[in-house]
Amino acid sequence: MAAPLLLKGFEVELFTGRPDGTVVGCSAEAAAALEGFVTEPDCRNLEYTTPPEASYPRQLELLLEPRQRLRAWLAQRSLTLLPGSTLSLGDSRRFERSDPDNAYHGYIEASYGTRVVTASVHINLGITAMEPLFAACRLMRCEGALLLALSACSPFLDGVATGAHSQRWLQFPLTPEQVPLFSSHQHYIQWVEEQLAAGSMQNVRHLWTSVRPNGDHRPHDLNRLEIRICDLIADPALLLAVTAFAELRIQQLLADPGAHDLLIRSCFSPAELAQLADANDRAAARASLDAPLVHWRTGERITARDWIAAELEQLAPLAVELGLTATLAPLQRVLSEGNQAIQWLRQLEAGQDVARILAAGIVAMQRDEQALIALAATDRPRALG
Repeated sequence: MAAPLLLKGFEVELFTGRPDGTVVGCSAEAAAALEGFVTEPDCRNLEYTTPPEASYPRQLELLLEPRQRLRAWLAQRSLTLLPGSTLSLGDSRRFERSDPDNAYHGYIEASYGTRVVTASVHINLGITAMEPLFAACRLMRCEGALLLALSACSPFLDGVATGAHSQRWLQFPLTPEQVPLFSSHQHYIQWVEEQLAAGSMQNVRHLWTSVRPNGDHRPHDLNRLEIRICDLIADPALLLAVTAFAELRIQQLLADPGAHDLLIRSCFSPAELAQLADANDRAAARASLDAPLVHWRTGERITARDWIAAELEQLAPLAVELGLTATLAPLQRVLSEGNQAIQWLRQLEAGQDVARILAAGIVAMQRDEQALIALAATDRPRALG
């Protein structure tokens, strides 16, 4: 009998602006007018979340419905949603506060400036038993570079190419700078309490890393894994494909920890694994699918594209068993055609400027959403497998 799918939910950050790609902040007004939206410290982006739901077709609906409401509200102001995870057309020189009276926002502006003004998507997967949760955290921490390679979409900042595929990940201030590979729940509790006492974390939410355990009363009450490394995945179908890829790896781990737990199967020590994961993340930020990575299991060098392809081949039987083959399908297109960053950089090399690339991306983002809305309405049972 197939294992049940994990509960999952998303935190989606989006930039708002004009159809020509100019970023225009309106998060405070949008959050006040629309249920389910919240502000970020800088007013140029805002966030919505989807509730826990195991079904991929249902999560597609939950991802699309708030965007439809937001788009209608923005259209009344001649604004739209922008693809990408950085201030692609600027201006990164100034911080635009969404709530000038919020002391924590003031701390963020003073400490990090516009390094934090990015858009991303956080993927939450429900795991309530502590030993499996921390084993999953370790696995995703050391395979997060693959998810970043699939999702990279921030090659531009202030109107120019930065030389990276995920400028967002290179500029975002990971906090604290060094985070260990947690061996247990108790290890995590002790470490968080030490950081709070030392002031390297301002509160329990101030752990900005690629992957972290999450719950209503951290660090003690935990119920999910939060994957934070992905750039914004504007296409909801691709977001669900990336999520299914992560879930299948975790399902493998849960079914056979002895074969997939890094503390058992890796040739590296936990301290070495934490350094390896961070180095792989930086490599994926620079070159995404073409990045040379070091495999946590054997230490072999392998490109992100080849590692992902090998994992998908190995996961294929489990995907069939769990009914996720169709959901995974968009990943093959990314491997063959390139992620958003790669496609945009090709257009830049072909002579298009950044503004034109962004304007076309805005149109494509809305077109893809409309196609998914139509698909869900006409073929609901089979929409995403």
